[in-house]
Amino acid sequence: MNDRPLFEQPFWEKPLAELDRGQWEALCDGCGRCCLHKLEDEDTDLLYATNVACKLLDRRNGQCTDYTHRKKLVSDCVVLDARNLGALEWLPRTCAYRLRAKGEPLPDWHYLVSGSRETVHEAGQSTRGWTVSEADAGDLEEHVVDRPL
Repeated sequence: MNDRPLFEQPFWEKPLAELDRGQWEALCDGCGRCCLHKLEDEDTDLLYATNVACKLLDRRNGQCTDYTHRKKLVSDCVVLDARNLGALEWLPRTCAYRLRAKGEPLPDWHYLVSGSRETVHEAGQSTRGWTVSEADAGDLEEHVVDRPL
């Protein structure tokens, strides 16, 4: 007799605490928006979005070009994990980690739902087409954009 359930819940619908390392990494939608520089107003503590991406971000694909060594190459790179997730208010509202931490479902354009890595771009949720590399940007203040974090 087989005690396995007839329908096994997809890993992306499980609580974050139940995910293994591979599942955690696979949860990322590849939007790249967490790798954009933000500016903080020192008087108000408000955060402002910019269109300036980390030098390691492949802006077309929304992926880090050296994910394994990113922390060594970019000292202020934040390694996202279950412990610091709640403190990162600048994560995009559509971030899969943020959504799942609140028990909310992934959006239809997430590749785990749609089956395609292109839907995040087609839905306008990624860094494709509107960002510049920090290597080319100059002053961040010149790159503030009216987009949600």
